[in-house]
Amino acid sequence: MTVRQHNIFTSIAIILLMAMLFSCTNSKKEVQDFLKDKNLPIAIGKDIYHVYKDSGQITSRLITPVLYDFSNREQHPYNEFPKGIKIVTYENDGKDSTTITGNYALTYNKTRISEIRDNVVIINHTEKSRLETNQLFWDQTQHYFFTEDGFRLTNPTDTINGYGFESRQDLSKFIAKDITGKILTKEEDL
Repeated sequence: MTVRQHNIFTSIAIILLMAMLFSCTNSKKEVQDFLKDKNLPIAIGKDIYHVYKDSGQITSRLITPVLYDFSNREQHPYNEFPKGIKIVTYENDGKDSTTITGNYALTYNKTRISEIRDNVVIINHTEKSRLETNQLFWDQTQHYFFTEDGFRLTNPTDTINGYGFESRQDLSKFIAKDITGKILTKEEDL
């Protein structure tokens, strides 16, 4: 085989290879549709530390080992935190804070409602109150928690156990259902 014939065959092989590579492109929408059909996340984040700000002030921090982003869903986009979540919210220029932890969480992007499960603990650091439950729903728009599961609410003076709880995000102004425990009240509360 001559050098010229070898160069021609090599050139033809390179042209065919390049044509194959350029013909295998997918649009962004095709990739998203494939991931959606296979129920796969559009992105996976590891060791996430995210700070939320409003008007230059930190309003909350989110810490999680793993985040699955399913925002490619048309009807119900969501984020999944399969290995747990920790959220710290700040109010009153950072003077008041609440910490929310759980072993699993889902956050629905359109409704801004989160479900936090398994060893859920909420701590209001200013009031020194603590809520423990196995499942909690958090309406981030209304800054409101609710559960129909068993709970324990403790503060410096009271311990309340029950089934069914609703409160503001800072654990104030709560409604406790089917309760047992000792509660101290002030006359002005009556």
